[in-house]
Amino acid sequence: MVAASMLKPIHFNLAAGDLDLISGGPPCQPFSAAAQWAAKGRRGMTDFRARTVHAFLTIVESFLPKMVGLENVQGFVSGVASALPAIQDELEMMRRRTGVQYHLDWKIVNAADYGVPQNRRRAILVLVRDDLHDKWKWPVATHVGDEVTAWDALADLSETILPMAKGKWTALLKCIPQGWNYQWLTNRGGGEELFGYRTRYWHFLLKLAKSLPSWTLPASPGPAAGPFHWDNRPLTTRERLRLQSFPDDWRLAGSISSQTKQAGNATPPLLAEVFGIAVTRAINYDAPARIPTLLINKTPIPALPGRVEPIPAEFLSLVGTRAAHLGTGKGPAPRMPTKFQESI
Repeated sequence: MVAASMLKPIHFNLAAGDLDLISGGPPCQPFSAAAQWAAKGRRGMTDFRARTVHAFLTIVESFLPKMVGLENVQGFVSGVASALPAIQDELEMMRRRTGVQYHLDWKIVNAADYGVPQNRRRAILVLVRDDLHDKWKWPVATHVGDEVTAWDALADLSETILPMAKGKWTALLKCIPQGWNYQWLTNRGGGEELFGYRTRYWHFLLKLAKSLPSWTLPASPGPAAGPFHWDNRPLTTRERLRLQSFPDDWRLAGSISSQTKQAGNATPPLLAEVFGIAVTRAINYDAPARIPTLLINKTPIPALPGRVEPIPAEFLSLVGTRAAHLGTGKGPAPRMPTKFQESI
């Protein structure tokens, strides 16, 4: 790897200011909500992995591109772990050193609003050089209320090798309707009461609904963590890629767990294409508007819902009244960010 301080535009036969765009996505773990439950908590810019944000901005200062794009989890721009103050400080120092000013604009967007068959909220940050500031326009959300569904993405896909659900609880998947999770088996659902309401993570025994976009695909799901296919099994790699809007000619290397992680960590290509079109129009304002090539067509949903089966005998002893979660703010608290800097 070449250190950011060693990168100079001359290596690419570019003068500072010639490059149109630099885009990237720093590691999300320092800013993710899930990291709050880890031993060292969600630490934002104090996490050693957040050094990549500083390195990224060093590259920006070397090239001074017309625009810069950053993508990350919602916590990247909100809450106690937000990277925004550090980015704003570095942009001001960059302006003093180079005389070039960037305008920072950001939004939290849902990929499903742009045609991706998955509810996936991401923070998008755009840095626009001063000479193009009035040209940048956020792309219009085209699918609000008309989302592309999991069925649209998967209906025509034929998989020859299907994974099997493993673990203690996955035998209960067949007892849960599509679009539900373990809460079907609480006093708020329609099945037997095996669990207390809101006493498990949302993705526990979570199943896709044919009529809705998928829930966010995780990178490292446990054996009982969904979303599962409505046929009561884990998703295949190809299905995960479809729900992320990848073209079918893409392949992932490595083990199944590695492929699951790669698919879950990816930015949906369709979302990237939508924003790429908007960037193109900002840089070349005369460029015609065009329809993204990765859009997924609608497919009629069959009328037959999935069958819900009775509770297996091995779980009947668990049936009974279960205590619900105590309420907002009354359960286990996440860990707060620490103030120290971890060394590599």
